[in-house]
Amino acid sequence: MELNLTTPGLLFSAISLLLLAYTNRFLSLANLIRTLHRQYKETGDKGAKAQIDNLHKRVRLIKNMQLLGIGSLFLSVFCMVSLFAGLVMIGNILFGISLIMLLISLGMMMIEIQISVKALNIQLDDMD
Repeated sequence: MELNLTTPGLLFSAISLLLLAYTNRFLSLANLIRTLHRQYKETGDKGAKAQIDNLHKRVRLIKNMQLLGIGSLFLSVFCMVSLFAGLVMIGNILFGISLIMLLISLGMMMIEIQISVKALNIQLDDMD
């Protein structure tokens, strides 16, 4: 397969949308953590503490997802620079690493979604 300048450029829109989704998830969790923290400080509710612990784990995952996504974007840019400079082998390696980082980021997103669903199921089981 021949790699040209447009191939890594295709990742820009995909990674940008992923980073936007990751940021939205992060902001939602941050607001929820602030609300639960306030509730825990006022009432000492153990349930709020358990939810905060769960959310803390999810925030760490999202942070790592964002870092991998940003790293993938950086490597895509460096790949394009390498290809522009005629360093095809280096460009291919950078593009491959970029794709691997993106895959790991997406895998972490799957884990974060599973944790989120598990927390919601626990919350809903309270109703029974």
